[in-house]
Amino acid sequence: MADTDTPVVAPAHFRVEIARSTTAFEVAPDQSILDAALRANAWIPHSCTQGTCGTCKLKVLSGTVDHADSPEYTLSLEERTDGLTLACRAVPTDDLVVEPLGATDDGVPHHPLRDYTAEVVELEDIAADTRRLVVELDSPMAFNAGQYCELIVPESGVARQYSMANPPDENRRLELHIKRTPGGLATDGWVFRSLKVGDRFTLKGPLGQFHLVNQCEETAVLIGGGTGLAPLKSIVRHALHLDLLPEIHLYHGGRRQVDLYDVEFFTALDREHPNFHYHPALSEEDWDGATGMVTDVVADDFATCKGMRAYLCGPPVMVAAAVKTLKRRRMSPRLILREEFTPAPPTTPSES
Repeated sequence: MADTDTPVVAPAHFRVEIARSTTAFEVAPDQSILDAALRANAWIPHSCTQGTCGTCKLKVLSGTVDHADSPEYTLSLEERTDGLTLACRAVPTDDLVVEPLGATDDGVPHHPLRDYTAEVVELEDIAADTRRLVVELDSPMAFNAGQYCELIVPESGVARQYSMANPPDENRRLELHIKRTPGGLATDGWVFRSLKVGDRFTLKGPLGQFHLVNQCEETAVLIGGGTGLAPLKSIVRHALHLDLLPEIHLYHGGRRQVDLYDVEFFTALDREHPNFHYHPALSEEDWDGATGMVTDVVADDFATCKGMRAYLCGPPVMVAAAVKTLKRRRMSPRLILREEFTPAPPTTPSES
């Protein structure tokens, strides 16, 4: 008979197996399934880590989870009843067998998620309410061009996501483009308020499945809105360095000239590389460049996009409009890769 006075000790870790594979990893208490998987270099599809996109949904085949703060608009009550969960939010309460809804092996190299100490080496205003933050890491970070990292806001533990704008061969010094969010915990409350050169903070990465890795035969159309330019800059530099794309058209949309940045950088690339073409566009100001919504400018430039590929990054409305435009121009949906800059979950103070 068991001694009733002996306390029941919860297991230190739970084991998670991915169905129909040899992949298994352990998850610590209060650690999300996705975080544990990526640190073990076990790939689970994901895009935002915030619970706002639903990309990382899993089918729980056995075991139980705590859904934590999973939003109902990405994980409905019906889906929870059917055994679905969000890997980026869910915490195991038992050993699990799970099945990702997306492909877990896409032939792309994956790099384990790690924590880094980052020191600020550059911080400058580059456009309206936009800053370039350059940090030096305590050790190199391997990543794919187009991926992002998470900055941990000091004294809050809150994470915010920003894409690397530098290519993967610059793996010790990261360039990030940060747009101010009024009242934002990370921006108004830190980056635009008190952050300065020499400061140190925690950063983790790499994350995301928006990337260019292998050589492609299609002409590429890259469309960015605002700081959606950041991952596209990484992709452009990586592609030109390794000759991964036969021809590249980069479109960057803003409302006014003060919203554009790195114009001189991309103009110089345009002069130096015959296969690279830079197209800035303004929607609310007349100037000597293209005028109108950036997606309309693309539509005017191409009678057809059949046999081409695209990389889209920016606000959801812009990305949705770009997808619609490219499909109308007969681009294959499987060749339209996208990264939406979705609002961060509310915090106190709120950041939308």
